[in-house]
Parts: sequence; structure tokens; C-alpha cells
Amino acid sequence: MRLIGLTGGIGSGKSSVSAALARRGALVVDADAIVHELQRPGTVVFDEMVERFGPGIVAADGTLDRPAVAAIVFADPEALSDLGGIVHPRVHEEIERRVAEAAGTDQVVVLDIPLLDRNGWPGLEGTIVVDLDPEVAVERLVAHRGMPEADARARIANQADRQDRLALADFVIDNSGTLEDLEGEVDRAWTWIESLD
Repeated sequence: MRLIGLTGGIGSGKSSVSAALARRGALVVDADAIVHELQRPGTVVFDEMVERFGPGIVAADGTLDRPAVAAIVFADPEALSDLGGIVHPRVHEEIERRVAEAAGTDQVVVLDIPLLDRNGWPGLEGTIVVDLDPEVAVERLVAHRGMPEADARARIANQADRQDRLALADFVIDNSGTLEDLEGEVDRAWTWIESLD
């Protein structure tokens, strides 16, 4: 197994890179997708979040109202810390379980983890950082996700500094161009992954 970390700021295009690596044969362990699974109604994480943040975070259909959660935690550092305390240990356990399943194979396993730059992960053979100017990331978040500009800027400000993230990179994917350009960048990254011993 080759264990590769993948990270990048919100709006950097990390999900597009992750999908492109999967098309090339990587097993992608997506921390954000795991979070969504663990926050479904009826789960321990969901129940603990409702207990901590109140019934206002539950949408009319009974699922988690993510914008309501974001409105609470991105305005209150203590609330954000509490959310991390509920979610992160469970996500960590599930990532470990999935990585253990691939151990002993010749599989390329990509850990797609937004906070990899803060928390690291043991056993990585290398880390890929998807890089994008924060101003372009704001534009893309507003245009493609319909996020209010102030929210986009607040989320970017809450993440690791761009230079700190780049300092962790063994390989940088520049996502400032077109989707076609990005495919070329991912091809370069895949060649790099295959060159690792």
C-alpha cells in the first residue's frame, strides 16, 4: 500500500483532484464524506451535536442543517472546538479502519483530509497540496457553491495559512487554470506517486 495525503483549502479544487486520482486507480478515503456519513440522523455524532448545539441544527426533514451548524461554529471558537471534539475522534477511527483494510495490498490509498496540515497522519509516503490563490478560491466558492462572500472569507481565514500548507507539500498541484489544466496536473501527480518506492 502507498499512503498519500491530499489536502488543500476550501475552494481549492481538492475534491476534483480526489475524483481524478480515483479515476486513475487510487482508493480515496475522503474525510468530508466520512463526516457526512457519521452525521446522519440516528448516529451518535448526530445526537451529540443536537445535544450540544440545540434542535435548531436539525432541518425540517430531520437531517443535519449544515448551514445552521456553520453559522454557530464559525462565529464562536469554543463552539468550533466542541464540534471538533464530537466529530474528529470518530472520523479518525473510521479513516484508520479503512486504511487498515487496504494494508498489505499494492493499492494507492489517498487520504483526502482538509485538516491534514494541522493534524498530520502517521505513515504517509508523501503529501499532495492542491494550491490556489485565496482570492480565486473565494470567487469560485461564491460562483459555484453559492456561498456568500463573507462566509467564504471567514472559512478561508479559519483554515491554515497558504504558506504553512505549502510548506508541508511533497508535491503541489496548481489549480489556477482550467479543468483541462488540472487533469495535466493530476497526471504529473500520478507519475510522482508511481515513482515512490
